[in-house]
Amino acid sequence: MPKFLIRAEYSVAGMQGLKKEGGTSRREAVKAAVESAGGTMDTFLYAFGEADLYIIVDMPDRESMTALAITMGASGALAPQTIPLLTPEQVDEAVSRSVDYRPPGA
Repeated sequence: MPKFLIRAEYSVAGMQGLKKEGGTSRREAVKAAVESAGGTMDTFLYAFGEADLYIIVDMPDRESMTALAITMGASGALAPQTIPLLTPEQVDEAVSRSVDYRPPGA
């Protein structure tokens, strides 16, 4: 299954909900959402800095991940950014492929 990193920032309302419900409750809610879309959650971590939350999930396909991201974002509680992740083997496959490319000015 494709693996994705979800990087999210809470809105004010989302932070208020987090304060009210706690971190483990939100982790379980996200896990249930991921599973309802056919995926599994590998990692769920809070952070300081640019993002409040980092989640790594395995999803059946990009469309399932898109449905999850749209649903999470539409809640207004957070703004997710979805980043596809690749294994080293997938990178090996990618670099073995030939691509014709002419750089600008060449």
